[in-house]
Amino acid sequence: MDSSRPDSWNERERQLAERIRQLEEELRSVRGETRFRQPSRGAVIGLAVFLAVALAVAFLAGYLPKRRIAAQVLAEKEKETNGAVPVRVSTAVRVPGVSKIRLPGTLQAMTEAPVLARADGYIKQRYADIGDRVKAGQLLAEIEAPELDQQAKQAAAALGQAKSSFERAKASLQQAMANQELARVTALRWANLLQRGVVSRQENDQQQANFKAQSATVEALAKAVEVERSNVAAAEANLARIEQIRSYLKVRAPFSGVVTLRNIDTGALVTAGNTLLFRLAEIHLLRAYLNVPQTWTASVRQGMTAELTLTERPSAKYAGRVMRTSDSLDPATRTMLVEVQVPNRDGSLLPGMFVQVTVDAPRPEPPLLVDSEAIQVRANGIYVAAVGPDQRVREKQVQVGTDYGKQIEVLSGIEEGALLIVNPSDAIHEGVLVKPIRLEEGKKGGRP
Repeated sequence: MDSSRPDSWNERERQLAERIRQLEEELRSVRGETRFRQPSRGAVIGLAVFLAVALAVAFLAGYLPKRRIAAQVLAEKEKETNGAVPVRVSTAVRVPGVSKIRLPGTLQAMTEAPVLARADGYIKQRYADIGDRVKAGQLLAEIEAPELDQQAKQAAAALGQAKSSFERAKASLQQAMANQELARVTALRWANLLQRGVVSRQENDQQQANFKAQSATVEALAKAVEVERSNVAAAEANLARIEQIRSYLKVRAPFSGVVTLRNIDTGALVTAGNTLLFRLAEIHLLRAYLNVPQTWTASVRQGMTAELTLTERPSAKYAGRVMRTSDSLDPATRTMLVEVQVPNRDGSLLPGMFVQVTVDAPRPEPPLLVDSEAIQVRANGIYVAAVGPDQRVREKQVQVGTDYGKQIEVLSGIEEGALLIVNPSDAIHEGVLVKPIRLEEGKKGGRP
């Protein structure tokens, strides 16, 4: 503080007093010279104005600076006595028991499949294109394959040969069975004649051996008939296979949906199992997969309602439902895969769209919510500067949860209602006496 300033003000007061005294003496001398002459009214008014101005100048030059200096001295004494540093604080509040989880997702068709060629040939005609809505079984394209027609004729001829061989084997079997029956009757007669002594034992043995030979022939021919029957079945299966392949020459939609890809045109050569003809998607019901962080896995359950929004249509809301959860975490991301299904009857949603999915999830142990500027990230952990009941700073280490931008969840380390210093300076450390000013007060009266 400058101690020379009060002396200058006293000097000014003395000069003003001396000037007033001189003016009074001049006035008396004038009155003495002209005592017989009455002073004019204008002179009296001018003198009064001069005196008022002089007094005002003396007041402004003396009293007001003294008052300002006294206020500064008083403030400095109060600061030296108190020592409290003004700081902005915010209150830690408990989040509601039901929180909104907002996660990004990509819409996918509920059913989507590529349509590949099942027969070699050339595209004879194409009946569908990108964006066409088709029904199940609708004809999409025709394939022309002359070689396949020849194979079908060859298989039909082979089947006819197999059937003829089968019939011939059956006829041989019937003939053998007749010979077997004749041999059986002859053997039985010769056995009776042997008992009467009419024929010799050798002749009887010959008849008995002939019966056994005929029986063996019947068994062999029966097996031959089975072989021929198998050949017929094989030929029929081969012909059915070729006919089935021929049915693939007409490419049909496996289900109702929209054509999202067309990869061929008339005259294109296609190969069975390799050439992609179309891609078909069913879009009346869509699904979005979400990666839910570990913090929320206990809150998201099957059957919960969800709400989907689009960035380009913020006013549109689409109701969905959580249908499946993986019930396991990905070790790389520590997230759980969740499937949300949403009806799309009007077709306003398209597969591949980016959406924001909001789920109302109950939290049995809701965390605290603090101002993000109150969080201090240090090398040894995350801290906040709290104001204690004695108005002194208490540095506390905390565990944080989800970051919402302006606010951050605190899982442990502080209690509900704690006053936290917002954006603390380097002067704020453990034990410092502070004067807390809430953010609302700071907005009204300016930052401290």
